[in-house]
Amino acid sequence: MSYIDTDLVLISALQHYSFCPRQCALIHVERVWQENMLTAEGRVLHEKAHSGDCETRGNIRISRGIALRSLEIGVTGVADVVEFHRQPDGTVIPFPVEYKLGKPKEGNCDRVQLCAQAICLEEMLSVEVPAGALFYGRNRRREPVEIGEQLRQETAALCREVHNLIIAGKTPPPEYSKKCRSCSLFDICMPNKINLKVGAYIKKYMGEPDE
Repeated sequence: MSYIDTDLVLISALQHYSFCPRQCALIHVERVWQENMLTAEGRVLHEKAHSGDCETRGNIRISRGIALRSLEIGVTGVADVVEFHRQPDGTVIPFPVEYKLGKPKEGNCDRVQLCAQAICLEEMLSVEVPAGALFYGRNRRREPVEIGEQLRQETAALCREVHNLIIAGKTPPPEYSKKCRSCSLFDICMPNKINLKVGAYIKKYMGEPDE
């Protein structure tokens, strides 16, 4: 399947969807956004990475704030940093680096975002991008990421899910968990309150006594 420019979704939506499909829908379907301390710090970190400045260090050319697009998986966005590594034979291999405020997370939510950037670079530049890195601001360290076939398939599948969510235009119901407290949309989403109201309604409808 191939997409057109008007169908493209933001690469950031992949991370939002991996974290919580409801959060993704609130941001990318309902166009709701609210900042907290974590998102404000993250925005400042990305603004520095997106400065657009370029520099050369030895055989590495470092570019910031590169616009990305892939019609194959249907995404668009901006790369924080792309390093172009010149090889001994003269070829150049792009190496995307995604900046994250916190620390490494469980699962692949950050890795699929990086993989989507790699797929964009491959499509735009007609080169292979075998690896990239995630830079975490909390510990000031890079985590190398291999852009392997399994991660590529996971990323493509996630892109399809995000497209289907946005096309459907429906926001999933909330599912309260510990991670909700770190979400900037917590006060808008109200996952704990909505769940309590729905539970009370079901009990009343089914004729069950309140505890």
